[in-house]
Amino acid sequence: MFTHRNFIIILFSFLNYNRNLFYKDNAIQYTLTSSQQHFNVEIAIDETSQSDAHILYFGLIHVKMVLFSDSHLVLTKHQLVVEWSTSTSTSTSGFLLSLSPAIVIIIDLAYRRFFMNLLCLALTLILLHGSRAREEASRHDDSVVRIGAIFTLKTITGQVSKIAIQAAEKDVNSDPRILGGRKLSINFHDSNFSGFLGFIGALKFLMTDTVAIIGPQTSGMAHVLSHLANELHVPLLSFTALDPTLTPLQYPYFVQTAPNDQFQMSAIADMISYYGWREVIAIFSDDDPSRNGVTVLGDKLAERSCKLSYKAALPPDQTATPSFVTSQLMKIKSMESRIIVLHTFAKTGLLVFDVAQKLGMMTKGYVWIATTWLSTVLDSAPAPLPSNISNSILGVLTLRPHTPQSIKKQAFISRWKDISNGSIGLNPYGLYAYDSVWMIAQALNLFFDQKGTVSFSNNTNLSSTGEETLDLGALSVFDGGKQLLDTILRINMTGLTGPIHFASDRSPPHPSYDIINVIATGFRSIGYWSNYSGLSVITPEKLQLKPANRSISSQHLKHVIWPGNTLEKPRGWVFPNNGRQLRIGVPNRISYRAIVSQINGSNAVQGYCIDIFLAAIKLLPYAVQYEFVLFGDGKNNPSYYDLVNMITSDVFDAAVGDIAIVTDRTKIADFTQPYIESGLVVVAPVKKLKSNAWAFLRPFTPMMWGVTAFFFLFVGAVVWILEHRTNDEFRGPPKEQIVTVLWFSLSTMFFAHRENTVSPLGRIVLIIWLFVVLIINSSYTASLTSILTVQQLSSPITGIDSLISSSERIGFQVGSFAANYLTEQLNIPKHRLVPLGSPEEYVIALERGTVAAVVDERPYVELFLSNHCKFSIRGQEFTKSGWGFAFPRDSPFAVDMSTAILTLSENGELQRIHEKWLSEKACAHHSSEDEQLQLNSFRGLFLICGITCFVALLIYFLSMIHQFSKKSPKKDGPSNRYRTPSARIQTFLDFVYEKEDVSPRKLKRKLEYISSTRLRSISKSRSERV
Repeated sequence: MFTHRNFIIILFSFLNYNRNLFYKDNAIQYTLTSSQQHFNVEIAIDETSQSDAHILYFGLIHVKMVLFSDSHLVLTKHQLVVEWSTSTSTSTSGFLLSLSPAIVIIIDLAYRRFFMNLLCLALTLILLHGSRAREEASRHDDSVVRIGAIFTLKTITGQVSKIAIQAAEKDVNSDPRILGGRKLSINFHDSNFSGFLGFIGALKFLMTDTVAIIGPQTSGMAHVLSHLANELHVPLLSFTALDPTLTPLQYPYFVQTAPNDQFQMSAIADMISYYGWREVIAIFSDDDPSRNGVTVLGDKLAERSCKLSYKAALPPDQTATPSFVTSQLMKIKSMESRIIVLHTFAKTGLLVFDVAQKLGMMTKGYVWIATTWLSTVLDSAPAPLPSNISNSILGVLTLRPHTPQSIKKQAFISRWKDISNGSIGLNPYGLYAYDSVWMIAQALNLFFDQKGTVSFSNNTNLSSTGEETLDLGALSVFDGGKQLLDTILRINMTGLTGPIHFASDRSPPHPSYDIINVIATGFRSIGYWSNYSGLSVITPEKLQLKPANRSISSQHLKHVIWPGNTLEKPRGWVFPNNGRQLRIGVPNRISYRAIVSQINGSNAVQGYCIDIFLAAIKLLPYAVQYEFVLFGDGKNNPSYYDLVNMITSDVFDAAVGDIAIVTDRTKIADFTQPYIESGLVVVAPVKKLKSNAWAFLRPFTPMMWGVTAFFFLFVGAVVWILEHRTNDEFRGPPKEQIVTVLWFSLSTMFFAHRENTVSPLGRIVLIIWLFVVLIINSSYTASLTSILTVQQLSSPITGIDSLISSSERIGFQVGSFAANYLTEQLNIPKHRLVPLGSPEEYVIALERGTVAAVVDERPYVELFLSNHCKFSIRGQEFTKSGWGFAFPRDSPFAVDMSTAILTLSENGELQRIHEKWLSEKACAHHSSEDEQLQLNSFRGLFLICGITCFVALLIYFLSMIHQFSKKSPKKDGPSNRYRTPSARIQTFLDFVYEKEDVSPRKLKRKLEYISSTRLRSISKSRSERV
């Protein structure tokens, strides 16, 4: 038996307050005191009814109180009077009462604050529990299967769902094949926008042997009720509580029968990426499901290189006010992004659009994307919509859960007007409601076929453990709950929404959405989204018959009529409306003024970079108000890192100039496409190498000459060894064979050898050697050509490697990133670096030897070398970068400027600007004579040739004199000794002119050679004929 003392003890134990109670027989005075609350409760009750009144507990929190159907309520500022009529068995909003006399309760409440969360709602309830009530509740009709449904029946979704569920209940009960003759009994509970009342309704169902609950309507309530479902093993099926955080791991008895918001947010992210927008603003109701949905949207946008730039929270639905919405939209209106996603509920959403229209935020340039709540309004609200609503949503994009066309669906649509009496239009959630009932019916049918029974047992966690604890034994466990849940998850059927079955993660098959554009005449579909194929103008069920294709080229949507009644795609952003021009920072350089410079001490600037910026600005499809602001003291080149850093500190809105795109700068700002290539190079003094008589020896080093000569002799000797046994041309006296070897090897240099090779090995060696000779000749020719035709410059610095390995000092331009690169990347000590401010300082430092070389960017160096030809670039460019314009991170203006720069490059304007400001000039002391070959370059060759000819002639004439002296005594008699010198010279010349007699040995050898040659040719011709 539960006494009034039990009631007060329970009340205090749950609220955790100190208690002070005074007890009377027929009138009980309870005084509840605390530092925060004071309760004064007077209860008038007949003691004979104590056995019938078992629990009475009122918890007052921040929720609306309900007026029960058979009660009377009077509510003042601090006083609540509730009066129940006298009856023997009265049902108060579903709670079983067994009271004989009337009960009058007066609660005087004086409070300062309340603090409870959703979990505490489980403790705020009214339970009337007794032995007779328990016995009545436990009576169960086996022919009826009870199902509960929790919705807010004043909402569009609640009204449509109730009609569809009742229609499904009727259809199920009219089919004798379902449930084996049993009947479904679906009871509705109106949560009336209250999570508290939704919880009360769930408790009501769970006390009356309900095997499943359809609902709740909101995700916030689903989080709470899922704990009850887990404990009591009663499946919850919801097609409207679609929070992605309601996972089956935490809530195994909660089943979402429609695609959750994760898929909806993926669709919105794909749309934003498809149109090329990067920043999005989200407006949402400040409740759990909306917050979680926006969080998922942020994650999906990040996967597509987009982001949420701002999140505007509104009060929960039914509590948002025009003034609060106006203040939030005014903040958004002053921001840069014009892409707005509205994730809320119908009442708040329509209020936002109404205020936005009044603020001019439904005009050209804005993009509004509403979640599925708007399509629900469009489908179910009476047509036509009021003009104030229809005008405020023109151009909006929204999503609708996609359901494929079918005969079954069309038949249900045809009968909807009759079953709804034309009171409301059908939306996809009505179809999901109908299918949810059939899912439970089919699952129950399988459950009963598997010999399952509807039985309940006490939960040991809820049983009483003592006199002063609350007896929740009325909440019993559905014994077949786990079996029914498994049967639901294994269901495989076709409903009004298409194929119905669950994947391992309980997601529906291929979730998809219609994408709708609101227009003046209503709305139209512009395409579809599915997680299988992305965006398409073809229905998802047709694309599912093909291989999945999520490539960019396969994503398509029809044209959209945007806010402002325009077909032109909004660019998605504007410059912040803060009443000022863009401040463009420009470096105030003192050197290389052709690149950027101040004009006559004014704020005006000119130069190569400025012309490119102005040309790009003209190509933008919108006007840009800007002003140039010089950065620097005008005495030294400014620090370009500091210039870019001024953007992050909001001193400048952009930076224009010769700004190199390097890593440390890209970390703090976004850059445009480079408009000129750049990179660090080494500049050093050079000396022109003068040509000399031995220039022809320069292509090869002495070692190369020596190795080449050795191999000429070595190959000749090898061929002689391989040939002299079988080849007569390599035979003869030793002296003659040596000459043959020398001649053969050296003549291969010019491919002029006449000796034939007959052995296979000899031929192999000769072929390889001739290939080597070909490479050597070609390389020598190319190198010599370069030496003789290209100006040769000499410097001890050959590139960055030789500069690093030396200990010489290095110059760099003030303000350039070169200093940081040399110290941080190349580990060159800072004491070796010398800052130089102008080209003139370059010249002085290089000529005086203050620095061995200067490291600077190529565009600067090319300008410098055009007027200083005694310096040259040494080695290759050792970094690759470019110059660009800097903007704040994630600025869409940088993207548009990059597009404009690419256009300038394609139409040739970029090159024309380059030629105007940075055209290279030839050095003044260059002349055409420097390009002509001088005699001095070939003097050595002519000298060698002349000496060789002279030596050969000298040897020849000495040989002739020797032979003449030996023959002249035999031919001349004594009478000729006294001949004149001229006669003797004439005689000598005649001797030289005469043909030399061939010795018999030489003649014989020659004849043998001719004979053998002819025999070989004859035999060869005969073989060819055969």
